[in-house]
Amino acid sequence: MQIDVFTANLTSAENAQTQLEAWMQSKSSAPNFVALHQSVTTLDFGLNAALPGPTMLHGATSCLGVMGRQGPMIENGAGAFAIWDPKGDYGTAMAEIEDDPRKAAAAATADALLAADRPGEAPDLIWISASPGSEELILAGVEDVVGQNVPILGGSAADNSVSGEWRVFDRTRTLANGVIVSVLFPSTPLSFAYHNGYAPTLLTGTVTAASGRLLQEIDGRPAADVYREWIGPGAIPEDVTETTPILSESTLTPLGQYLESVGDVPYYLLAHPAGLTTDGALELFADVSVGDQLTLMTGSPDQLTQRAGKVAALAAQSANMTPDKIAGALMVYCGGCMLAVQDRLSDVTDGVADALPGVPYLGIYTFGEQGVVLDGRNRHGNLMISAVVFGA
Repeated sequence: MQIDVFTANLTSAENAQTQLEAWMQSKSSAPNFVALHQSVTTLDFGLNAALPGPTMLHGATSCLGVMGRQGPMIENGAGAFAIWDPKGDYGTAMAEIEDDPRKAAAAATADALLAADRPGEAPDLIWISASPGSEELILAGVEDVVGQNVPILGGSAADNSVSGEWRVFDRTRTLANGVIVSVLFPSTPLSFAYHNGYAPTLLTGTVTAASGRLLQEIDGRPAADVYREWIGPGAIPEDVTETTPILSESTLTPLGQYLESVGDVPYYLLAHPAGLTTDGALELFADVSVGDQLTLMTGSPDQLTQRAGKVAALAAQSANMTPDKIAGALMVYCGGCMLAVQDRLSDVTDGVADALPGVPYLGIYTFGEQGVVLDGRNRHGNLMISAVVFGA
């Protein structure tokens, strides 16, 4: 198992292909698997075509760019996470979501297992990227094929302005509404962690009316009214005559669903309020259900910049891996969190470097994060951070 990572801020298609091809030509062979994540502004630069076959290629756009050992790359940023592992097996497949996200995810998963020549088997890890909007159903579709015991990590494709320009892609196609699934059977151990950088407050309520990602009532009252009271006057608009986005205003005050505790430490899965509707509902970036108990969470720039390093360290510690025993790491950092601390992204990368000294890693900025929570279930959440470390 060997891993190397390419990151760069790219200025033109010619520049991009030249850099990536030079990086690949410095290697003695083509990698078995590459996760390629890049800003939407570099989609036409042909990076996927610059990678050699028969490498399995998993592609998705990332908000503004990526991060790695060279720091944040958020001006036309792109990054490739490459694995050389002749004793392992890797497969990637993509499907258009159309009107059935669960069916599309199941089809992509089955095709990815065929591509790895491991049909019917359970991989050690699934790396997933999808267009935002139906991640819970997509997770269910993957589990329809491999069961609930296979860890699924990754992040939803993102653009630079939540305008729907996100894409997933492989070597031959680019999809605006799709899912790409990679099954990984590495020859060395791996470990992972999935957490957030927020703390719970004492403000809680029960969902009394909801439909998917539309939170209509908390404790029998309009959800937007309750949320306004919780976060304080003036934080979000009072008078709404049309659906009003509040993504940036709510980044440091999301809603958390309590799952369980480890010792005295509670674990929450987060939902990011995305908009206010004219009838007093909250639009979210994750599903909620009637009966869920929601807690107002709070975060700060310091917490968000420090958390990535802590999650990377936790992923390594969970398997007792010291940095010299780690070949590389893949990280997911919420795009909303990134935008909230954009002027301090070097603090984020410094924290990861301290946690994993000398380890090549690629971090992506996503509009939804998938990972394994404490009860062992795969979940979709918002404003989350994850890390996967691969043994050397």
